[in-house]
Amino acid sequence: MNLLGQILSPSDLRKLSPEQLPLVAEEIRERIIQVVSQNGGHLGAGLGAVEITLALHYLFNTPEDRIVWDVGHQAYPHKLLTGRNGLFPTLRQYQGLSGFPKRDESPYDTFGAGHAGTAISAALGMVEARDQKGLKHKVIAVVGDGALTSGIALEGLNHAGALRKDMLVILNDNEMSISKNVGAISAYLNRLMTGKMYTALKKETEHILKNIPKIGEPMVKFAKMAEEGVKGLIGPGIIFEELGFHYVGPIDGHRLDHVLLTLENIKQLSGPFLVHFITKKGKGYPPAEKDQAAFHGTSAFHIETGEPKKKSLTPTYTKVFAETLTQLAREDSRIVAITAAMPEGTGLHRFQKEHPGRFYDTGIAEQHAVTFAGGLATEGMKPVVAIYSTFLQRGYDQIIHDIAIQNLPVLFCLDRAGLVGEDGATHHGVFDLSYLSSVPQMVVMAPRDENELRRMMKTGLMWEGPAALRYPRGEVAGVKIDDEILSIPVGKGEALKEGVDVYILAIGSMVQEALGAREELTKRGISAGVFDARFVKPLDRPAILEIAGKTPFLVTIEENVLAGGFGSKVLELLQDEGRMARVLRLGVPDYFIEQGAQKLLRESLGLNARSIAASIEKFLGKKNLCEVKLSEKPAIETGVQTANLPGVTDPGK
Repeated sequence: MNLLGQILSPSDLRKLSPEQLPLVAEEIRERIIQVVSQNGGHLGAGLGAVEITLALHYLFNTPEDRIVWDVGHQAYPHKLLTGRNGLFPTLRQYQGLSGFPKRDESPYDTFGAGHAGTAISAALGMVEARDQKGLKHKVIAVVGDGALTSGIALEGLNHAGALRKDMLVILNDNEMSISKNVGAISAYLNRLMTGKMYTALKKETEHILKNIPKIGEPMVKFAKMAEEGVKGLIGPGIIFEELGFHYVGPIDGHRLDHVLLTLENIKQLSGPFLVHFITKKGKGYPPAEKDQAAFHGTSAFHIETGEPKKKSLTPTYTKVFAETLTQLAREDSRIVAITAAMPEGTGLHRFQKEHPGRFYDTGIAEQHAVTFAGGLATEGMKPVVAIYSTFLQRGYDQIIHDIAIQNLPVLFCLDRAGLVGEDGATHHGVFDLSYLSSVPQMVVMAPRDENELRRMMKTGLMWEGPAALRYPRGEVAGVKIDDEILSIPVGKGEALKEGVDVYILAIGSMVQEALGAREELTKRGISAGVFDARFVKPLDRPAILEIAGKTPFLVTIEENVLAGGFGSKVLELLQDEGRMARVLRLGVPDYFIEQGAQKLLRESLGLNARSIAASIEKFLGKKNLCEVKLSEKPAIETGVQTANLPGVTDPGK
């Protein structure tokens, strides 16, 4: 019987008997495994949250009652139960379903999420809005235990407990976020009735009671009945009770009957409640249960074995970064590595294995990671902070206030810079060139290949101030790696190809595309030079000004937003120096980019070699020289700017 296929909304789910729900849970797991094995995605968290999700939609009147999902890794079952089962095969695909909750995708997605820790704050805002309007619906925040390493989650708990409003927080505790959780709070939760204190107290109490004449044995039985109360006195609930919440748990999150009974009782009560469920990440799929970190986020895989469908022998930028840092740390004992809950994602688990005493995982706490690195730097250490570009945004104030103002030598290594693919708008690292290059004393660089990555790491570690290095997700360019890692002069670019008609100034991942575009243009009689800027800050002013003296046509290319990015910096330079040049800026436009394969997204945004060549031909005013067909309404608006030439007609029109 296909019960899941009959559920077009939670109202259909509520027509089923409680006895039918375990079968629905089984079908949900099968559906998630089937689709994620084809598309890739975040498998483990969703499999672990099936029973909780079923119970919430079964008992509460969603979407009138609001469910707020933290991050959304655990929200795949939620999507299946809220009218998106038919579209589920498009999960994380271009123009398909998002891998995260998304407000314009469904009324059941009450708050968009992609970064951990936001649910409690958002839910509390909804609670206050409800009470301001005199409404009575319920608001539920579903958070993972990993989120409790995030400062914003603790801030939300603190505020909610103080307000004492009617809200429910579900703690889905699987002892994992992306990697194994770290920190005192995680350790506190994981001492669930297994610690020596509780065990000793339990045995001592039983011994004393049994030795009381006549009433001893009945008292032991009574004590066993009251055991849950004892747990509440010394167990993990104390911290939440002190924050102002009524704590319930811990409860087996896969015993659907227990989950339903608990939530049914809580539903009748008012006030701030936190219900603590213990679940297993990857529940129901043995490979995911066995290797929870690998199946947090996975590429397409064979269901029978869990092995990836596509194995590449080409290393990734992440791997090259980790191996290089590990090598450099052998030569300099001052080098330490810091990550925010992503040792596997950043590759630093390799560093940790060889240099365990110099590796730090702060948990999902990017702000703390940045300032912690600052403290290390003040004492002569060389901290390297490896964080995905999108997540470093959370520590922006700390970069300015705690690192840059004090000119501390901290090297930020930004993995997943640029368009990252199927995780979509919340994960694209397309803002870092803009937000970092605006900070005084910050050096910002991006390598065109893996050999340059190694050289820039050496450069950043030698620099006596803050520096940032961004590199893309995926496979390296495949160039020869030098035996010795040599540094690069800060602010020095490199001319790779000479040209007469136009010069392409590129940065990072776009240098390879620029070289490809040059080949396309050469076939059609256009002589294009290519300059690898290497640094967005400081720019290689002499080289760029020299190029501007050779040709009035310049093209800048970056896998970053156009606003305030590399192209903007080039325009500012030309304007400041009074140089006359027409500049075509190619990059990410002023809207959020949705999910899709990296190659497809670059093509749609005009950031692959053939599209770049076509844009340059149009810019130069040469017609019918390229066979590439531009769409009538291109996805990217290429901005042609004229520096110091007021009134000049845009040659691209």
